[in-house]
Parts: sequence; C-alpha cells; structure tokens
Amino acid sequence: MPYNVDAIFQIAGIGIIVAMLHTVLKQMGKEEYAHWVTLIGFIVVLFMVVVLVEDLFQTIKNVFLFS
Repeated sequence: MPYNVDAIFQIAGIGIIVAMLHTVLKQMGKEEYAHWVTLIGFIVVLFMVVVLVEDLFQTIKNVFLFS
C-alpha cells in the first residue's frame, strides 16, 4: 500500500509560511496581527488533520468490515 506524503509536505509548508509571516509581522511591531496569523495557520492545519483522521477511521472501518 503506497503512502501519500503530500499532506505532510503541505502541513510543513504552511508551518514555514506562518513562521515567516509571524516573524516579519513581529519585527514590524504588529504583534497582534502576528498572533492572528499563527492562530489562522493552526486552524487550517487542524482541519487538514481532522480530514486525515476521518480518512484513517474510514479505512479502519472498511478493513474490519464494520460498514
């Protein structure tokens, strides 16, 4: 069964972009916006993980014939 690592790279990319934006905004003195960017990035990644966990549970359900 091949593993799909695209989601891992997407999450890592979002993390890098959010970290860069947070640093730039904090250096500009816009700390409130920096915190909002971090929070929005966290929420986006959280929804991505929820979708992946849902797929995992669906696969487990199909493997053990609970459908």
